[in-house]
Amino acid sequence: MKLKHFINLEWKQFLRASYFQKGVAIKILLILAALYFTAFAVFAGAFLFSIAKEFLPKVDPIVTINNFIIYWFLFEMVFRFFMQQLPVMNVKPLMTIPIKRSTIIHYLLGKTSLSFFNFLGVFLFLPFCIVLLVKGYAVINVLCWFVSIVCIILSINYLNFLINKNNAVFYIIALALLSLIGLEYYGVFAISKPIGIGFNALYNQPYLMIIPILLMVLLYYANFKYIKKGFYLDDAVSKKIKEVNATDLSWMDRFGSVAPFLKNDIKLIWRNARPKQVMMMSFLFLFYGLIFYTQEAYRDMPAFLAFASMFVTGGFLMSFGQLVPSWDSEYYKLLMSQNIPYRQYLESKWYLMVVAVSISFVLSVPYIYFGWEIFGMIAAGALFNIGLNSFITLFGGALNRVPIELNVKAKAFSNTNGFNPTQMLIAMPKILLPMLLFYIPYKLINFEAGLIAIALSGVLGIIFKNYIFSKIEDIYQKGKYKTIAAFAEKN
Repeated sequence: MKLKHFINLEWKQFLRASYFQKGVAIKILLILAALYFTAFAVFAGAFLFSIAKEFLPKVDPIVTINNFIIYWFLFEMVFRFFMQQLPVMNVKPLMTIPIKRSTIIHYLLGKTSLSFFNFLGVFLFLPFCIVLLVKGYAVINVLCWFVSIVCIILSINYLNFLINKNNAVFYIIALALLSLIGLEYYGVFAISKPIGIGFNALYNQPYLMIIPILLMVLLYYANFKYIKKGFYLDDAVSKKIKEVNATDLSWMDRFGSVAPFLKNDIKLIWRNARPKQVMMMSFLFLFYGLIFYTQEAYRDMPAFLAFASMFVTGGFLMSFGQLVPSWDSEYYKLLMSQNIPYRQYLESKWYLMVVAVSISFVLSVPYIYFGWEIFGMIAAGALFNIGLNSFITLFGGALNRVPIELNVKAKAFSNTNGFNPTQMLIAMPKILLPMLLFYIPYKLINFEAGLIAIALSGVLGIIFKNYIFSKIEDIYQKGKYKTIAAFAEKN
């Protein structure tokens, strides 16, 4: 009955949320996306046997999969850290009524077990196991191996719950994944061999299935103890007070009326973990071009190079800018009650993105190594980001009404607090538009015409900046009170 009561409470919260009605279409889109990835996983799993056989014809496919499955699990851990939204409940009201803490905690952990990310791995390996059974592999061995894989997937799920609070662990895992791939690729050290022995043992010795089961139970218990340790009303309500060091930002007064907002944004980034880490992550976008510029195959697909060039200088714009105005959600009501033109608020965000793009462009100068054509693409992409992409980002912010809690000690990127599926739709023109702007003139005229088209779109955006700002300001003004109400809502 208590489980049914919890589900009923969350269903009511879901239906009564301010973002429910406006997000129905987007929720349908997300469901379709989940179905698409599920179908892709099933399809890939069904052909996994054939792929392994073709990759290493002289090796048993189950051995091949066991040798390289460690990379799937490491990738899954990184992917979960970025994308998985851990389930939450408003537990404060439940603490004052006679419901056992253990019951609430078990319910929370049970919700994590029903994550889409868990089912994605199951949908990948279940068809593979069915193919193994059809091919005549031992039933007991296959079933016990599959149970072991499911237990490992759930173990990763519970482990993610723990490292969700520790970014250092994530960086270690990500670095390990990249290092192992590099060492394996260049033949320095093949981690697949010793790890493969362990996974092959899980298949050849079915009784070893007890090891993944015990690991899953142990991590579940560790999560239970971790949550229970802080599951007290005083701990949930009280806030820790930290010493704040003041920073002299008087030099920013030269920006005039937008200076107070710029100072506020700089302090927000400097003093809070999540925006600080998002800013650091945006620096990694500078290396995005290495994925494309180092591959000869993309030389014949310049439209993809245009796509990559936009990302090289647009890291901060894409990561930090897409969450405007959610960064200010905790004091948005106070901000909007001041006698300050909305235009100044928006312009400060725009100037912040322009400065970030400009700095990224300067740091991208070493890409000249790949040729002036590549660097010309980066320069054109920087103009596109300043004159057009920045305005598209600000327009998307008018539709973003999901709050961000800056004082929550959580990872910056996988924490989807503040994430709005609308961002996915707004991201489409950011990705497709530079490709189209380049590809059409490139096909009709030449390569240089494509670069000019991208750069010209940015220049036109800068020329008509005032007109575009007035339109965006009108949209923000019309949705001002809906945004305030949405930011006041606690998830």
